[in-house]
Amino acid sequence: MEDCLLPRRHSAAAAATATAWEAHHSTRKSSMATVSSEPDTSASQSEILHFIKSTFGTLEGQNHCWLNCMNDTWKTLNQGVYLILLYESCGTSDSHGKLSSAFQRLKYLQQRYPRLTVFAMEYGSDISSLQSQTIHTVMKEYFTFPILMSDKDFTHITNGACCLLFEGSKDHALFSNLDEELEVLIKGMDNVVLKAEPSDTALESRVSWQKEEVPKEPYVGSVRNLLLYHPACISVDEDGDRIFISDSNHHRVIISNSNGTILDYIGCSPGFEDGEFESAKFLRPAASFYNTAEDCLYIVDSENHAVRKADLGRRMLETVYPVSSKSSSGIWSWIVDKLGLRREDAPSENFIADSIAFPWHLLNITEDDFLVADRNFETSWILSVSTGQKQEIGRGIAEEMESYQQIIHERCALLKDMNMNWSSSAKEHSDLLGKIPFKELVSSVARFQKYIIFCDADGQRVLKHDLDTNGTSNIQFSNFGVLGLPYWFVCHLERVSTRGHSIGKFQEHTHKVNVLPGRCNIKVSVDIPADTQLAAPLVESCIWRQVRGSGAEVSGFDEPSTSTEKVGIAQQWYDEIDNLAFSEVPEEPTVHEGNENLSDGSYQEQRRAHFNCVVNVSPGTCELVASAALYLKIDSAKDDHGEQQALVKRIIQCQRREDHAGVELLMESCKDSRDLTIMKPVHLRLMLECADHPAGTTNKETISSESSFEINISLDYVTDLWAQE
Repeated sequence: MEDCLLPRRHSAAAAATATAWEAHHSTRKSSMATVSSEPDTSASQSEILHFIKSTFGTLEGQNHCWLNCMNDTWKTLNQGVYLILLYESCGTSDSHGKLSSAFQRLKYLQQRYPRLTVFAMEYGSDISSLQSQTIHTVMKEYFTFPILMSDKDFTHITNGACCLLFEGSKDHALFSNLDEELEVLIKGMDNVVLKAEPSDTALESRVSWQKEEVPKEPYVGSVRNLLLYHPACISVDEDGDRIFISDSNHHRVIISNSNGTILDYIGCSPGFEDGEFESAKFLRPAASFYNTAEDCLYIVDSENHAVRKADLGRRMLETVYPVSSKSSSGIWSWIVDKLGLRREDAPSENFIADSIAFPWHLLNITEDDFLVADRNFETSWILSVSTGQKQEIGRGIAEEMESYQQIIHERCALLKDMNMNWSSSAKEHSDLLGKIPFKELVSSVARFQKYIIFCDADGQRVLKHDLDTNGTSNIQFSNFGVLGLPYWFVCHLERVSTRGHSIGKFQEHTHKVNVLPGRCNIKVSVDIPADTQLAAPLVESCIWRQVRGSGAEVSGFDEPSTSTEKVGIAQQWYDEIDNLAFSEVPEEPTVHEGNENLSDGSYQEQRRAHFNCVVNVSPGTCELVASAALYLKIDSAKDDHGEQQALVKRIIQCQRREDHAGVELLMESCKDSRDLTIMKPVHLRLMLECADHPAGTTNKETISSESSFEINISLDYVTDLWAQE
């Protein structure tokens, strides 16, 4: 934007920011205009502000719709300080590059000021049908803020893409073009946000920013239940036959062999935490590099602005950059660790403009040094592994970048080789590469034996190109049980909204059963959706159970409670009492014989999956909450592209408009969805009403029973059946 529009009378927010900007501009010539004296300036600003405020509290209207709103945040947009990025729906490739940088700035400020209300506004768009490009941008850039889409044309007001800052209670705003230095915006915003926030709610921290307890995630994730969700980067260990895939939007790194057998994984959920692989946390891992001498994997943790190191031998993850402050080794630290009250690690330095911000690529240039760069290689840093110190080496193509240009050229050569040698049947792959700058894909390709391995982030898959035959195929993964139950599949014990999580609504299967005191053997039978087949058996690691109330969950039919799940000391004490109470029965119990297969554990038929739950019940009420993950594939007989798309939507259960748009975007890149693996959640909530113990021959005699019954669940229908035997 050539000129910025400033009203004669600023709000408190605009005035504070304008003061900082004017002070900065007094030392250099600015492209920003002074206060406009045009008579229609106030009218123009009132028009855009009035429209934005009119959309608050309304998900869809005649001229707008909200996108990427988790936990119905669109209902609460009515007060506070707002920072909005306004941009036109259709633009040139050059404008898309500038927008990508602007999105990074917006995310940067969103993390620095958690109480600042941040969102984007795309005007001039067709709201009747969401464009797949918008959904693609949300997943690629990892937006956690809402997007307001409007079919109105505000080009005459904004004169191009710009930022808008205003207070909700005021009618004036401040516009800034996208070329403004980020430091200038921060100077003004420091005063604005601190004034707007009550002093008693200000975050007390040595750093100028702090991550939320529960990180936010994009809310357009209709494809979130695929095995891979934006697999963006890859690295290999040829000698060990290992491939390291950054499953970025699932916040984990998957380790497999060349045949697709999953060997291990790193990262359990979004966050920032070191530790064992199954408890460590990433926030969108990107590029990685395998160090053969150390048997370690260095990983870029993009949204945490960090570089992590995974010791594959010890299965431990630690942070290389930023250098974490050492924790206390005293008795209090030991107590905090034992009670599980220690907060997640956080970077120890201020979140300032010269920090490594949103790193994406990681290239090894010397024995001790890495080159770390953002997605477009606009900003690069040299990072010393031994010291954790960084040095910025310039913006754009500079002489300092010559040392690693060869690596970039080699990776680009692999991409070009794939693009040129793909057969006519793989034309869609060639079209895919033609739409993306090769530099963005430098960390998405690797040479592995006689293959070129490539991460297709849009198609949610990993491709393998044979250099001998020039054939390209999807890597068919297996051994899904290693991955366990996805973190977003765990059913909430309480129906309470968690700030930050974009989990969405569960389709719970609820039942209520009257039982007698004693042991309840519960067989859960699940009918998978029509026109699908199990990609893998349901294994114990993909099942989660929790019992509360007057019952205790037992891990197996013929064993005492030997669950490896960590529970509190008090719960363990109650479980031991329950086990003692039911271990000896004075007389032969009343047994309701069930199916002999109940003792087989988790098993499958052709069209059904089964798992078992065992509960020791005492008089009163208890609730069994169980979740499981089924890995499905579309029936091989479904070869029509339109039928496949409709089936994927039905399996994923698309409800919102962005859900449908996400599947349609997927099908544009993936021509045959029979190669996809879809994770289907099963959520069971079973209420057990237990009567008193039957009367014995004496007052001291306690009679316990053992019962078996089956719960039938259909994933095609909401209504379920249960049968007690």
